[in-house]
Amino acid sequence: MSTSVLKEIRQQVADLHAELPRNELVVWTAGNVSARVPGEDLLVIKPSGVRYDEITADNMVVCDLDGSLVEGDLSPSSDTAAHAYVYKHMPEVGGVVHTHSTYATAWSARGEAIPCVLTMIADEFGGEIPAGPFALIGDDSIGRGIVETLRGHRSPAVLMRNHGVFTIGRDAKAAVKAAVMCEDVARTVHISRQIGEPVPIDQAHIDALYARYQNVYGQEPAK
Repeated sequence: MSTSVLKEIRQQVADLHAELPRNELVVWTAGNVSARVPGEDLLVIKPSGVRYDEITADNMVVCDLDGSLVEGDLSPSSDTAAHAYVYKHMPEVGGVVHTHSTYATAWSARGEAIPCVLTMIADEFGGEIPAGPFALIGDDSIGRGIVETLRGHRSPAVLMRNHGVFTIGRDAKAAVKAAVMCEDVARTVHISRQIGEPVPIDQAHIDALYARYQNVYGQEPAK
């Protein structure tokens, strides 16, 4: 494992944690971001109970894919086992985020999927944002629920029942983006339901929107 690569990932994960309070997705010490260490069965994650204004690259911890501490002076997040299980069973995932963002978590409290009634939902999530099962914190039960729900699903977000939001991505930045967008659409659809019944988007249109956003939208990478 390259020391310079690990240092860079620690810094990226520390920096991305700032996006959670900035986008009002967390309070106090709740929530976390993790990233897979490329080529290694390791992940970098926030330590347990550390406030966001105290997060630094140096206090990020490194764990293996069983959730055990490998490097660091602090105890890993209480959600580490869930993150580790996702990395172990979804090798395409490079980043995982957990939040208790208000509106999306309100949907999770009802155990209800967010329907695909906005083009933004079709773009980012490819259909409804699914609800996952209830699971207790502390072992890999939450991770199992995440994998069971998202494996084979286009959505990078799952609303774990009575708990909160977990998102995945090809890297940690993509997982943070999915968490931000999940809260935004959860709020909009909630407001829509206060004034009437949201109109679902036809599946053919969902597919077209998802394909455009995933494959055409944005800038070509610099060559």
